[in-house]
Amino acid sequence: MNELFEQIKTSVEAVQSEFSRVIVGKEDITEWMLVGLFVGGHVLLEGVPGTSKTLMVRTLAKLLDVEFNRVQFTPDLMPSDILGTNVFQLDKGQFNLVKGPIFTDFLLADEINRTPAKTQSALLEAMEERQATIDGVQYPMSQAFTVFATMNPLEYEGTYPLPEAQLDRFLLKLLIDYPSVEEEDEILKRYHGGFDAKKLDALDLKPVLPFSEIEKAREAMQQVEVTEGLLQYIRKIVCKTRDADELLLGGGPRASIAMLLCAKALAVIRGRDYVIPEDVKATSLPVLRHRLIMEPDLQVEGYQIEEVIEALINAIPIPR
Repeated sequence: MNELFEQIKTSVEAVQSEFSRVIVGKEDITEWMLVGLFVGGHVLLEGVPGTSKTLMVRTLAKLLDVEFNRVQFTPDLMPSDILGTNVFQLDKGQFNLVKGPIFTDFLLADEINRTPAKTQSALLEAMEERQATIDGVQYPMSQAFTVFATMNPLEYEGTYPLPEAQLDRFLLKLLIDYPSVEEEDEILKRYHGGFDAKKLDALDLKPVLPFSEIEKAREAMQQVEVTEGLLQYIRKIVCKTRDADELLLGGGPRASIAMLLCAKALAVIRGRDYVIPEDVKATSLPVLRHRLIMEPDLQVEGYQIEEVIEALINAIPIPR
């Protein structure tokens, strides 16, 4: 392992160590959030209220020493509430831009499916191009700009399904489950001892992974070896989703690219300069679950998209 990979691995371990001071468990979620950052993609977090989704993003922002903004999405939220607007200043006799919360490093789009498609689409340009157009003028976003959006999987009243085009802009979709019995016991002990999630500054978290280190990790990804067999393995997985009888909609080329880049990022995080089949398999659920649409009959019967994906992958021989 060369010095660059060793340095990144050490930084990742430091992030996970500091993260555990705030969040109990969820080590896998931490790893996938870092994968998203290394690739430069956006992340969709799905989980019931109270599973620390907001706290995770706030904590990660502190560990990377980046700016953090949160927007609570509601049915009456307008695009200008996110992007900002030009305001006429009488004393100067001119319009000046008052930037919205989207002009930040980490944007937490809380309950993104609670706002109409017109407002949801205000994020599309920023997510894809890292720029925002306001009154015909384009404004660049931060180089660290990343959207972490949250969704409640159970409440559908008063929600607006995300368009497929927007779902496809999210690199990963992560499912945040309830803590285990042991983890919940530890959470209660921490709160009994005085921990307060609203007072994150009191923990004096150290910024252990500055954005410059993220850029180094992206450089390291270019050095990661991927065999021809693994490239074909990725292609076979995604193509299988397009032909599967269980699916109405399969993954497109963006899904293939996402699997490749995430597998390389995962290898870097785990201290390797080469991808193994397990890296590719690990990326399949986070990358594909929000890009595929199941046949309605299977949904009625209670099948989960994860079951379909795993069955498809198990039918494809692993390259040696």
